[in-house]
Amino acid sequence: MTYHVITIFPESFDSYLKESILGRAIRDKKIAVKFYNPMDFCEPKKRVDDRPYGGGPGMVLRPELFLKAFSKIKTKKAGKVKVILFSPSGKKFDTAYAKKTVKQKYTDVILISGRYEGIDARVKKVIKDMGGSLRAKFSSTPGVKDAPTPGVSRILASSRRQNNFLSIDDISIGDYVLTSGDLPAMVLIDSISRQISGVLGKYESLEEERISSSEVYTRPEVLRITESMKTQKHKSIKTKKQKNIKEYRVPKVLLSGDHAKIEEWKMRHRKHKSTESTKAQKNN
Repeated sequence: MTYHVITIFPESFDSYLKESILGRAIRDKKIAVKFYNPMDFCEPKKRVDDRPYGGGPGMVLRPELFLKAFSKIKTKKAGKVKVILFSPSGKKFDTAYAKKTVKQKYTDVILISGRYEGIDARVKKVIKDMGGSLRAKFSSTPGVKDAPTPGVSRILASSRRQNNFLSIDDISIGDYVLTSGDLPAMVLIDSISRQISGVLGKYESLEEERISSSEVYTRPEVLRITESMKTQKHKSIKTKKQKNIKEYRVPKVLLSGDHAKIEEWKMRHRKHKSTESTKAQKNN
C-alpha cells in the first residue's frame, strides 16, 4: 500500500516514519509513503493561504495549490484509490475502518492534510467530480479571485470513460480540534499499516486481543514505591534512607500458570473495561 500525503509541512513526519514498526515496514517495502507539498506550486512572493470569504478568523488554504499537488500523484494503474480529508465533523476513525481499508485492497491512500482554518471546500468537490482521474491541470489567473480551473471538463469526460475507482471520506480521529491534519494522517498511517500482512511480524496473532485488553503486567512482580528521606547536618547531606510507602503486586492469577484461569481473568476485565468505556461515552 502506498500513502500519498499532501501537506505543507512534510518534514513533521520524518522521525515518526523512520522508527519502530513503520520504519521497518517501509524498509521491507510493505508500505510506502510519498509527500506532495502545495507550497511547491505557490507563485513567487505569494501566500499558500488567503482570507476567507464571508469573514471570520484565520486563513484558508488556497484550493488550486492543493489540486496541483493532487494532480502530481501517480497511482497504480490497476489499483483502488481512497482519498481521505480530515474534519472534526467527519466519520469517527476506528480499527474497523482501518481493517476495511486493507480488506477492500486499496492500493493507494491519499491523505489531504489541512492547516489554519482549513482547506477551501472546493478541493473536495473538484476531486469528487473528477471521479478518480489524477491527471488534471490546475491554475489560477493572477489578480483574479474567482479564476476558472482549466482542464476539469476534459478530466471529467476522461474519468467517465475510465469508470475510475475513487472513494472519498471525511474522517475525524476524535471530538477535539488540532492545529493541522498531520497528526491524524500519522494516526491513520499507523493504524491501517498494522492491519497489513507482515507489518507486525510474529505479533500479528496478538492484535485482536490488544484492542480489548485493559491491563497488562511485567516484571518486577512487586513494585515498591519509596520516599527518599534526607538528613542534613552542617548544610550537607550525610545520610539517605528509603522508606516503603506502598507495594503494587501483579495479580496472583497471572503468576499461577493456569491458562484457563488466566484467560477467564482477561475476559472478565475486558468486559468490565468495555462497560466502563460505554458509560463514559454516554456521560460525555
